[in-house]
Amino acid sequence: MNGITIEIPPSKFDSDISTNVAMVLSKLNKKPPFDLAVLISEHIKNNDELIEDINVIKPGFINIKFKKKFWTNFIEEIIKNSKSFGINQNEKKKSYLVEFVSANPTGPLHVGHCRGAILGDVIANVLLFNKHKVTKEYYVNDYGNQIINFTKSVYLRIREISFNEPFPIDNEELYPGDYLVDFAKNIINSNKDISFKNFDNISEKLTVLAIEEALKLIKKNLKSLGINHDNFVSEKKLVLNHEVEKVIEFLQKNKFVYKGKIKAPAGEDDNNWIEREQLLFKSTDFGDDKDRALQKSDNAWTYFASDVAYHKNKLDRKFDQLINILGADHAGYIKRITSSVEALSNSKEKLVCKVSQLVKLIKNKQPFKMSKRKGDYITVDDLISEVGKDATRFIMLNRSSDVELDFDFDNVVEKTRENPLYYVQYSYARIASVFRNLNKNLNSDVKVEKYNFEYSSEEIEVLKKISEWPKCISIASNRLEPHRIPIYLYELASLFHAYWNLGKDNPEKRFLDENKKISEKNLVFLKVISNVIKSGMDIVGASTPEKM
Repeated sequence: MNGITIEIPPSKFDSDISTNVAMVLSKLNKKPPFDLAVLISEHIKNNDELIEDINVIKPGFINIKFKKKFWTNFIEEIIKNSKSFGINQNEKKKSYLVEFVSANPTGPLHVGHCRGAILGDVIANVLLFNKHKVTKEYYVNDYGNQIINFTKSVYLRIREISFNEPFPIDNEELYPGDYLVDFAKNIINSNKDISFKNFDNISEKLTVLAIEEALKLIKKNLKSLGINHDNFVSEKKLVLNHEVEKVIEFLQKNKFVYKGKIKAPAGEDDNNWIEREQLLFKSTDFGDDKDRALQKSDNAWTYFASDVAYHKNKLDRKFDQLINILGADHAGYIKRITSSVEALSNSKEKLVCKVSQLVKLIKNKQPFKMSKRKGDYITVDDLISEVGKDATRFIMLNRSSDVELDFDFDNVVEKTRENPLYYVQYSYARIASVFRNLNKNLNSDVKVEKYNFEYSSEEIEVLKKISEWPKCISIASNRLEPHRIPIYLYELASLFHAYWNLGKDNPEKRFLDENKKISEKNLVFLKVISNVIKSGMDIVGASTPEKM
């Protein structure tokens, strides 16, 4: 039932779990929450031999403390089902299409793309871990004025190389980045049969070649982040296949479009705005704040029309759920695209949009700008060369995507608990060191004949956190909030390190005895922790080194 929660309470309550079930059900049962909680707690205690104590806290919370045998049973269960621990087996499995990055194919990916790329990839990983079907897709915006200007820019770089003609750096319509020099050189070297003397004669062919070069670079950038898309869908192909016309026909048939005029956009001078009759989509019927243009007065399709056609293409492929990852600059686009999907699918829930907010790079407590090949942004490769893939992925994910993120270079390189990546990796490396001293493979299964041991109160605190792993996965999957995973891993690592450090002063708390041997209790305890850390880091896309 909605509203019922089961939580691990603060340690001061000396309980393992707490639930508000009585308060949620009190109205239904026409009993005060406290009285109902007492009745429920008595029933639970009389029917569960693994409960040590149960008490009621006003206004009606039920706090339960388990016998130590419960935790032995728990760890036995997850050791025996290690490969499925955390997966929601009862959840209906769906097919998802996750579209992310989709940056214009005009140059390398920059830091602004990086966070959204990681967000989309890890959302896909979480869903895959939970046994859903997932397709990762990149929508290539290879049609429109930006591509025309991009092709011209590449051509002028070719002229610069081949004919010593200076590149018109002050032309704001062109792409001035030095990376275009590489594109130009690659095109020249691979196409000896092409004459570059006349742009008009080769513009169509050059556009294809230039986009190929850009996509090569983008895919290289993505690979360096550990990201591989399943599909790259071309906007140009959709247009040439007349999919825009087809979706317009669908919208007309359902009376979702009309001819009308649009008022001046916010920020535009009304006096300079000329109202023209255009083909408009009735997006206000589906929750948007104004109707949107599909066709310009010159009969050319708008970018929005192509996007509607693309989403019709997605829907035609029969996915249960569509997920779009959008940059902060596209947040205002959500209403119009969700309204179009609702019109096309007759469902408000078919499309979910997640926004990836801005990233600020910080070094020495100041905004940081690295050297780069283009004067106005930092590339993904620049960032990875500075801090590595693991840090980039983990830290970019370490905060909810809908708030801005400070990426602090000083923290990322520290070998302290202030660096969450290091702290999590170090916990895994510590466990690996124990297995290495035992000449055991950490990645092999652990088998125990009899689980007849008990765990201490400090160990149970770690096991409580382990027990939260399935809930963490469930929330991350259902709410599309993958930042919960690195946060969870850091909390688990903190508890583990605290327990490890007890052994410095107390030999009984050490995992290996004086003869370098380990008890079965400690062996399975460490194995369970390492399994969860490894699962979580695999989802995040960061490594788990065994030595640090």
